[in-house]
Amino acid sequence: MSNNISDSVVYIGVDDKYVELFESQYKVPNGVSYNSYLIKDEKPVIMDTVDSRETYKWLENLENALDGAKPEYLVLQHVEPDHSGSLIAVAEKYLDLKIVGNAKTFQFVSQFYDYDFGDRLVTVKEGDTLSTGKHTLKFITAPMVHWPEVMVTYDSTDKVLYTADAFGKFGTLDIEEEWDCEARRYYFNIVGKYGAQVQTLLKKLEAGKYEINTLAPLHGPVLTENIPYYIEKYSVWSSYEPEDKGVTIAYASIHGNTGEAARKLEELLKAKGVEKVSVFDLSRDDIAEAVEDAFRYDRLVLAAASYDGGVFTPMVDFLNRLASKNYQKRKIALVENGTFAPTAARTMRGIVEKFKDVTISNNVVSFKSTLKESDLPNLEKLAEELSK
Repeated sequence: MSNNISDSVVYIGVDDKYVELFESQYKVPNGVSYNSYLIKDEKPVIMDTVDSRETYKWLENLENALDGAKPEYLVLQHVEPDHSGSLIAVAEKYLDLKIVGNAKTFQFVSQFYDYDFGDRLVTVKEGDTLSTGKHTLKFITAPMVHWPEVMVTYDSTDKVLYTADAFGKFGTLDIEEEWDCEARRYYFNIVGKYGAQVQTLLKKLEAGKYEINTLAPLHGPVLTENIPYYIEKYSVWSSYEPEDKGVTIAYASIHGNTGEAARKLEELLKAKGVEKVSVFDLSRDDIAEAVEDAFRYDRLVLAAASYDGGVFTPMVDFLNRLASKNYQKRKIALVENGTFAPTAARTMRGIVEKFKDVTISNNVVSFKSTLKESDLPNLEKLAEELSK
């Protein structure tokens, strides 16, 4: 299946099926795509490059798409190495190629790459345009979505918005999977901290009344149908509003007993009619997926063993991630286990009470060592509260 956008816009990106950890932290069992596009016009334009892992294949794709022509411009929307990693290679291959970016773009380029571009840099700012013949590109700055230099580019001819990392997802392009799940995991773990900045970008697009028929991100599929759906998802995600009603249970269990309590709570919640309950073992499951569901649903249960006068460390890691991604506007409940000195609930509360606009349940379930029949009424009471 072709990923080309139109007769004049050719997809030249590559799939990376061998990367194990995206940005050295996110599991990508289905790999990731590094997207790049060639606008074939009187002055051909390359939209971004790809990670240096795939430079050779990308240059081959570019040469085939050019079909003997020479590129006039390279628009660099985002300098992160998975998108600028082939910059020097293409600059050396096409010595007349001009590089288009903003002032911050070129500051970062000079930090990453020790290369003299001479007079080949073309600096643009908010609202500037570039005519390439039949196509006119307009540059829209999007600082902190999710780096300071980021900009997106609108092609008024084909009604394409080149969105940098916005609207991206994990997974290679030959994988058939639901967009929402991996796009959500990508968004909250990578862009999630910068909800206010994403909102600013969405407002710019709305105010500019851009007619958008295609969203062309730097990761994941080109989006050509039901564009309002994707924009609405980003509006919800970036406003930190819960996407669905449901409960995420994240537990940190040393010997399995806290995990058993978490599973019992899941059972009680479902018995009370809560249809969407997701449970994560923070020691073993993908913590990025736990972060994703914590943002997706409106209620969160933190269940953890006490450890060294505090809380078991996988829970600390999870809460630190939530804090760094601006977790807010949710209800949080606490479950603790402690054989001789229960400290998990107090420690977790000390962290989450610093979160913005969260409600912390007063029904704290505390048990010692293993969950017993005598502990069930407290767990039942918490399930009842969370089911409403």
